[in-house]
Amino acid sequence: MKKGLPLYSVERVIHETGEAFGDGTHILFVNGSYRSETPLGKLMHDFSCTQPSQMHYKVLADRARYFKESKEGIAIMCKAMEDMRNQALEEGIKQGKIDVAFRMVKKGDFSDEEIAELSGLSIEEIKKLSTGETIE
Repeated sequence: MKKGLPLYSVERVIHETGEAFGDGTHILFVNGSYRSETPLGKLMHDFSCTQPSQMHYKVLADRARYFKESKEGIAIMCKAMEDMRNQALEEGIKQGKIDVAFRMVKKGDFSDEEIAELSGLSIEEIKKLSTGETIE
């Protein structure tokens, strides 16, 4: 938000009337770069620390130390990072297939069956692309 405040509270408003939208949505943005001697300022400092020894809050420092310095914690973090990498790779491959299939649909020279075979997507997914639906 670039106003230097620690927190920003956002409510949805109907622009034409100025009234609250009333859907129960409340958004709270926390300024991660905010630093001060307040509890929130200290917490934001701790969230950006790479060394647990430099953190203000012992509970957070102890947990960070576990994941950074203990054999068990490091193994958990390595597994989590590997899982995230694999998920991102799968999503990227899927998106690549969708992009190719979409270009083939748009070109109009291929049947749905041919596009499915060449892209690796299902016929149902190709039909969704053909009608402008998104594929998850």
